[in-house]
Amino acid sequence: MKSMVIEKNGFDGLKLISREAPLPGPRQVLLRVRAVGLNYRDVEIVLGSYHTPFKFPLVPMSDCLGEVIEVGKNVTRVKKGDRAVVAFWERWHDGSFDASVAGAPLGGPSDGVLSEQFLTSEDRLVVVPPEINDIEAASLPCAASTAWNALVTSGGVKPGEVVLVQGTGGVSLFAMQFAEMAGAQVVITSGSDEKLEKLTTPGVLGKVNYKRYPNWSAEILKLTNGRGVDHVLEVGGPQSFEQSLKSIRPGGQINVIGYLGGVDGGFNPLDIFRKQATVRGIPVGSRRMLQELVQAMASTKTKPMIDSVTHWTNAAEALQHLHSGKHFGKVILSF
Repeated sequence: MKSMVIEKNGFDGLKLISREAPLPGPRQVLLRVRAVGLNYRDVEIVLGSYHTPFKFPLVPMSDCLGEVIEVGKNVTRVKKGDRAVVAFWERWHDGSFDASVAGAPLGGPSDGVLSEQFLTSEDRLVVVPPEINDIEAASLPCAASTAWNALVTSGGVKPGEVVLVQGTGGVSLFAMQFAEMAGAQVVITSGSDEKLEKLTTPGVLGKVNYKRYPNWSAEILKLTNGRGVDHVLEVGGPQSFEQSLKSIRPGGQINVIGYLGGVDGGFNPLDIFRKQATVRGIPVGSRRMLQELVQAMASTKTKPMIDSVTHWTNAAEALQHLHSGKHFGKVILSF
C-alpha cells in the first residue's frame, strides 16, 4: 500500500512511500481510506511549529472516513462494508477528559491516516450513516468534535443564547452550525469582509471585521444591546482573550481552543473574577461526542462547509492552501 510520511519539516518534506499492508489483530479493524480532512494542527506538525516535536518519519493527519475491509477476532462494533470515522484520541471514549488515560492522538505522536489503508482499534470508530457522504464525514472528527464539546457537551447551549465565533475556520463554522441547530444566535468576527459576506444563514445576529474594529468587543456589545454573549469560541489566543472577556455577559463562558493569533499577550486575571466567567480548555472531543454530532448532522441534514477537495497525493499543495488562510470551510483529500 502507499502512505505519505513526513521525512523532514517543510511542505517539501512529505514523501510518498510503499509499505506492507497491515493485518488486523484481535479487536482491530482495517480501513480502506476514502477521504482525509485537514486541520491547522497538521500544518504546524509538517512545518515544525507545533508546540510538541515528533519523531520522523511520521504519517500525518488525524481525520478520515474509511470503509471497513477486514476485521480481527472479537470485533463487535463494526462489520465489513461499514463506513466509519476515526476518533482523535486513542482511549477517550466517554466522560470527562483525562490526559493520563486518553492515549495518543493520531498524526503525532502516533502515525496518522494519510495512507491507502489504516489499521485501528474498533474502539476508535464511529459508523457513519448514508445521509453523510465520504467527503463530508472526513471533515468531522477533530474540528466538529471540538465545537460540539465546547457548545453542546460542556457549554449546554440553549435556544435564545448568543454565541461568538472567531474567524471562519473549521471549528468556528461547525460551532455556528451547532449553535443554530440548538436555536441560538451567532456573532462572527473575521478579518475578511469577503468571508463574512458568505455567512448568510438566518441564525447570524451580526458580523464584525476585527481589522476594522481592533476593539471589537465594543461592537459585540452593541450587537447584543450591551448584554454580551453567552458563549465564546476562543481560537485567537492571548491577544484576543481580553476582548473575549469584554464580550461576554456576566457569568458567560469562554472556550479556549487555539492560538492562531500567537502565544504572546496578557490580560488581567481579575477580569475573569469580575465577569464571573467560566473559562475552559477544549481538548477536541471524545468518541461519544463524535457519535452524537454525526447522528445530529444526519438527522437534521446539516452539511459541513467544504472549501476544496484535492487528491491525497497532492497533500503538500492542500496544506499550503490551508496555511495561506484563503480557504473557507474544510480542506479535504480524496482517494
